[in-house]
Amino acid sequence: MPEQHSFEYDFVIIGSGFGGSVSALRLAEKGYRVLVVEKGKWHRAEDFPKTSWNVRKWFWLPALRFFGFFRLSFFRHVTVLSGAGVGGGSLVYANCLQTPKRDFFQSDSWVHLADWENELMPFYKNGAKMMGANPNPRLEIGDKALQTLAKKMGKEDQFEPTNVAVFFGEQEKTVPDPYFNGEGPERSGCVFCGGCMVGCRYNAKNSLDKNYLYLAQKNGATIKSQTEVFDVIPLNGSDGAGGYKIGWRSSTSVFRKKGELRAKNIIFAGGVLGTIPLLLRLKKRSLPDLSERVGYGVRTNSESLMGVVDYKKKHIFSDGIAIGSILHTDQFSHVEPVRYSAGSGFWRLIMSPMSHGNHLYSRLFSILWDAVIHPLQNLKMLFVDDWAKRTQILLFMQTVNSTLRFSMGLFGLKSTLDEGKKPTAFIPEANSLMREFAEIVDGKPGALLSETILGRPTTAHILGGAVMGRDHTEGVIDRDNRVFGYKNMWICDGSMISANPGVNPSMTIIALTERAVSKITAKR
Repeated sequence: MPEQHSFEYDFVIIGSGFGGSVSALRLAEKGYRVLVVEKGKWHRAEDFPKTSWNVRKWFWLPALRFFGFFRLSFFRHVTVLSGAGVGGGSLVYANCLQTPKRDFFQSDSWVHLADWENELMPFYKNGAKMMGANPNPRLEIGDKALQTLAKKMGKEDQFEPTNVAVFFGEQEKTVPDPYFNGEGPERSGCVFCGGCMVGCRYNAKNSLDKNYLYLAQKNGATIKSQTEVFDVIPLNGSDGAGGYKIGWRSSTSVFRKKGELRAKNIIFAGGVLGTIPLLLRLKKRSLPDLSERVGYGVRTNSESLMGVVDYKKKHIFSDGIAIGSILHTDQFSHVEPVRYSAGSGFWRLIMSPMSHGNHLYSRLFSILWDAVIHPLQNLKMLFVDDWAKRTQILLFMQTVNSTLRFSMGLFGLKSTLDEGKKPTAFIPEANSLMREFAEIVDGKPGALLSETILGRPTTAHILGGAVMGRDHTEGVIDRDNRVFGYKNMWICDGSMISANPGVNPSMTIIALTERAVSKITAKR
């Protein structure tokens, strides 16, 4: 077995999103030598695009030399929106830090493993403090319209401002760190421009590089960006007790520089689209004892994304924060108004009138018929002056327990149906809510072409694929995030989520990771 000094690091963490960032800080605080490996780039406020039309700065497409922080991935059953860069999904997410309802903690898929609600609540509270969570102080036109809808439904008490990771200080005024007794970076007050998901250019968004990662570095952690891990090999034995040799390569350079390092422990934290394909490849090579359940139990949070376009140009929907309110329509369902900053009209390219139906031909007929009977509306919708300014997106989520399986195909990761009904873009309740919302704001409902044409839902919250279980026949990791079949190995990212939260999952990833790392003893 190698001596301790033969390892460059005690822990190598693959990925710098919510799970990786939490792990980095807590392990550095415990005295460990920590390296965080991140495929994406560092992004400063001035690096973010002014609008989504600047696709070179917004999209992560290395093959085209686009090194932004937003990824769009297409699978047979779902289209996935995700993040890339130091800070992971926190760079592109809508700041929401919601705690799931009780049904999530009592889901049959994992309730037998722990009393999750009681065990996790202290970690939810601590995570919210670390992220600077506070209620949105301003309701905008879209939020007020949702509140009106809540009244019509008799559910006004189920409407509330979102808890968000935003610094609401004096607008554009820079102040010393307001969160960590001066140990954190300077911050500036939110300007309510709606640009949270295009990258905050005003230093108001509490992304992970301004809290967990920032403090991890102050505690000695190292962050290696623009680097991709492609190999993990156990040293001196097959179970990882002797540590791991980790192969890495550049993710942005043309010549793909490679290297390797050694670490006693490893944490996979690259998110579903990073961790799962890597584990599937490693299972065929250096980690054959990984559970056969790798790739199973993938969840989409049962989402539907729709938009209402104000083609009459009476309202401005782009003011505010990305998601300012939420309505709990029933025990299992939630809807949120989502916005982009004025000028960020990229999604205009793939929008169409709302359509529904079980077959492609019926949906195409519905779109064409709508164009025939409402030609002027559709023209105005298509050529509206500023898509983001005139469009209110609605995000509908449910705690429906159907799952997919991700596996490696000829052209990379592919999806197949695992359990339950396949994900669908046509959720009757979501469509009904959209039409009622459209009536309130006097707009026209629309949806993404990938949903209306292909019937394929879009999700920003892909989860699962390395879920928890009693043993390797039921899951990939145990209740404490330790990987079955190997020692000194953990998974701490969205792939560990073993039930549908039904709300934005960031806080749940933080809480589960805080819990898992709390069980690792301090370095002696």
